[in-house]
Amino acid sequence: MMKTLLKGALSALLLTGAAVAEQNFKALEGDPEVINFGIISTESTIHLKQSWEPFLKDMEDAIGIKVKPFFASDYAGIIEGMRFGKVHVAWYGNKSAIEAVDRAGAEVFVQEIKADGTQGYYSHIITNVANKDINSLDDLLKCDGSKNFGIGDPNSTSGFLVPTYYVFAQNNVDPKKCFKTVRNANHETNLLAVANKQVDAASNNSEQVARSKVTAPDAAEKIKIVWTSPLIPADPITYRKDLSKPLKAKIKSFFLGYGRLGDKAAAQQQRLADLGTGGGGYTDSNNAQLYPVRQLALFKDKLKIEGNDNMSAEQKKAKIAEIDAKLAELEVLISSSMGVAAN
Repeated sequence: MMKTLLKGALSALLLTGAAVAEQNFKALEGDPEVINFGIISTESTIHLKQSWEPFLKDMEDAIGIKVKPFFASDYAGIIEGMRFGKVHVAWYGNKSAIEAVDRAGAEVFVQEIKADGTQGYYSHIITNVANKDINSLDDLLKCDGSKNFGIGDPNSTSGFLVPTYYVFAQNNVDPKKCFKTVRNANHETNLLAVANKQVDAASNNSEQVARSKVTAPDAAEKIKIVWTSPLIPADPITYRKDLSKPLKAKIKSFFLGYGRLGDKAAAQQQRLADLGTGGGGYTDSNNAQLYPVRQLALFKDKLKIEGNDNMSAEQKKAKIAEIDAKLAELEVLISSSMGVAAN
């Protein structure tokens, strides 16, 4: 009981800023007649439709409610759609899921899992296979202002947050000062830009690299990986926390059983493969899976403040103290969630 109370108290402290953001949160007036399923823009809408529509039709048949895909030009469009009640269930990366939980009333309920049981993927830095000048981070970070770099959507975990922290912040590099140009794009666009020599290097991830071998095999042959991140927690699926309990139960049951139960399991496994999730389906999860990524974002912010020459020593001290307090809260939350899981 004490552990639960502690966890709740710390969660309240950690998400104080989120409470302010949710003042404009639009509550649902009962369950929707049509479920709008938000799909983040990791690649072109055409490719995403081809991958997701068969899966969403299976979901519709299982829960007895029409399910429609909801697309936007960037991750923020899906988050805002959920915030204002236009999106009810959504696939996010961990970074965008944090925004959705804090600002849009989202709740993580399952997490992708690969066929081999792995619950994660990797961020990459890629370049053209013919580029002999870039074979490592040292080559990339010479910062002579001659290179064009492609980075992901600002709400992307693997395309933006992870490389920003591990590649740039930890090496005290400002991408805007290091490269000739820096442009934001989705994973597919960045991969194609590297393959076509439109940028010298770009961030990407292991799932998009694997998927490109099917959707764009010629382009896939033209890239090489020069950096790989530590393992990133697998992508979460979220629903609006103000959906009714019976509807949440139907949706969660569909995801947990998909590709595993019944005479359609083999066909469903193929659907999962087409989604690029690794074919293992989904496993139970909650908002606690976002804690490590919250830590990463805070560490990145701390490094940025420490390297900011425009702030006074007192300003830096105050800002860093705020971040350290949040990091301490997160440490307890992570320990608490692990203890709950163990029990």
